[in-house]
Amino acid sequence: MKGEVIETLMRARGLTQADLALAIGAAQATVSRYISGARTPEDSEIRRIAGELGVTPAFLAKEFRMRAAIGVSAHMRRQPSTKVSMWKSAEAKLNELRMHMSMLTERAPLQTATHVPTFDYQFTKPAEAARRVRTAWRVPLGPVRSVVDLMETAGTIVCELDLGTHRIDGLSQWVSDYPLVIVNSWSSPSHKRLTLAHELGHLVMHADGYVDDEMIDVEAQANEFAAEFLMPEAEIRHQLKTLKLPNLLALKLEWGVSMQAIFERAFRLGLASGTDRQNFYRQISRKGWRTEEPEEDRVPVESPRLVSGLVAQFRSAGLTNDDFADLTGYARDAVPDVFLPQSGRHLSSV
Repeated sequence: MKGEVIETLMRARGLTQADLALAIGAAQATVSRYISGARTPEDSEIRRIAGELGVTPAFLAKEFRMRAAIGVSAHMRRQPSTKVSMWKSAEAKLNELRMHMSMLTERAPLQTATHVPTFDYQFTKPAEAARRVRTAWRVPLGPVRSVVDLMETAGTIVCELDLGTHRIDGLSQWVSDYPLVIVNSWSSPSHKRLTLAHELGHLVMHADGYVDDEMIDVEAQANEFAAEFLMPEAEIRHQLKTLKLPNLLALKLEWGVSMQAIFERAFRLGLASGTDRQNFYRQISRKGWRTEEPEEDRVPVESPRLVSGLVAQFRSAGLTNDDFADLTGYARDAVPDVFLPQSGRHLSSV
């Protein structure tokens, strides 16, 4: 049993060593020794620990390694008001999902039509990387109808999770053969699209050989990638000559991104001044649109399907819920919603 796995599962659930010790009827010092590897628990103790953490004893015996989310230190520097514990919890949820997915893909390797290209951020500018990805994926001119469909077609596992805070939008990893992205279920539809494109930017530019360096603003690079991927300059520039609220709202419905993202695009392209930007944010703040923009219900809903599709294939082959729980390492009453087939979901056009 690996203590690192137990510690990750605890962190993902917001549990302390004292919490787990109380739940399994042991001393906190004993749990601490299990985690450090100074003491090996008996089989009965392993079953109790697994039961409390919602996994199988076999899951705790697997040789998993924990990995950092891409650019997580840069994320944290950008949002110093967000508690470190929240970032650790979100990263733990990302690692836990990857561990369970690895058990699933051992039985059903992903078959993908395309792949996620990678570029060295030291030699390829973010906007150029975004254009190359659009070309490689044969994205038609105009708005991206579904970011998640493109990413999943390229073998990216995307899942929506409750991250327990609105301050963290999403995180990503690329371990072994496939990339993995989690998106905060608290986010609005337009914000989820931007988050997906932002995390795609990290996968494209920072997953291979990325070195955490405060002199390199990887968050700004991912933002620039996302802006060009969702709103290519050559296509949207002529539409940004008028930045009145009605025009921004119309563009939001056309491009599937927030009014704020569209204005920021105009600002970064030099089509709006700093004063214009201040006035814009004053306007939307007065209307209460800073945190809740209008017409969100008309923005395409990004609905991940890859994982639920894999689950449906297993179940069509005759696997029961209990079989599937054993296959993924979850306790039979603890399989999360992301692993459940989702019927009747569809994407609407912008």
